[in-house]
Amino acid sequence: MKNDIVKEYEKLEFAMATHDEQLIKQAVQDWRALPKPTNPAKANATQIGGDHYKGKAVQPWDFIAANELDYFQGNIVKYVTRWRDKSGIQDLRKALHYLEKYIELNEVK
Repeated sequence: MKNDIVKEYEKLEFAMATHDEQLIKQAVQDWRALPKPTNPAKANATQIGGDHYKGKAVQPWDFIAANELDYFQGNIVKYVTRWRDKSGIQDLRKALHYLEKYIELNEVK
């Protein structure tokens, strides 16, 4: 998402520099079509089902989103992050299970 914003900003900047009305109109339209970032602080203020993420310096989902991790990578991060505060060794086993599946999926490529 970050790269998309940068690309669209550069396109808008170029359009404005050329003074091409059609180009400006299209660039503005594309800029407005970008997904709007949400305020993570609002969602981070509450947690459904426990408090095992509240004390973390970085919320796992913020780390996952910032690094554009996929489903498997995100779950691995989630389980490794919370294991001490939630389900102990079971969470580490879940992380390992996701990692095994991720390796399996990527070995065939």
